[in-house]
Amino acid sequence: MDLDELMRRLFELYPEGYDYGFNDPFSALISTVMSQRTRGNVTCSAARRLFERFSTPEKMVKADVSEIESLIKEVGFYRIKAGRIKEISRILLEKYDGRVPDDMEALLELPGVGRETANCVLADAFLKDALAVDTHVHRISNRLGLIETKVPEETETELKKIFPQKYWRHINLLLVKLGQNICRPISPRCGICTLNDMCPKILL
Repeated sequence: MDLDELMRRLFELYPEGYDYGFNDPFSALISTVMSQRTRGNVTCSAARRLFERFSTPEKMVKADVSEIESLIKEVGFYRIKAGRIKEISRILLEKYDGRVPDDMEALLELPGVGRETANCVLADAFLKDALAVDTHVHRISNRLGLIETKVPEETETELKKIFPQKYWRHINLLLVKLGQNICRPISPRCGICTLNDMCPKILL
């Protein structure tokens, strides 16, 4: 498959990516933690409410967990996430002078942060060549026949082998959009997909 052509079509389809305006490292980190198992539009509205009140680690660490909970209560597992958000803020202040670290190992030490979240922060906030794999990226990459993997960790490794590094940080942005709107898990809208003529439709 012509990967340059694939990416060209996706860039043309989604030139705006999915920029919710949470691109500074702290808001990118917290909003990504909030987004786990939560729809993008729900995360966006909850994050805006939260950051209107507590926009920095210094402000967040002083907030009552119950207040954080009330601001983000529409996101999935909001009580667990509220505690994590406060704990992340405390760690950032104590270990990193209030700054979000820009390396994978340090990010993975933060509560509630796995590889997907860490890669999103590195790609979106620090513009590093990180490749975040969520369920959309994993599903679509296999459906397109680009790779044959069982779990997201394998998908990240295999995609890095075949895609030029210049594309890595864009893959998540583009495939998440495609997965939400067109290449859905059930009843994908193949007829209107920009990749329809390129896709072998594996596992449909």
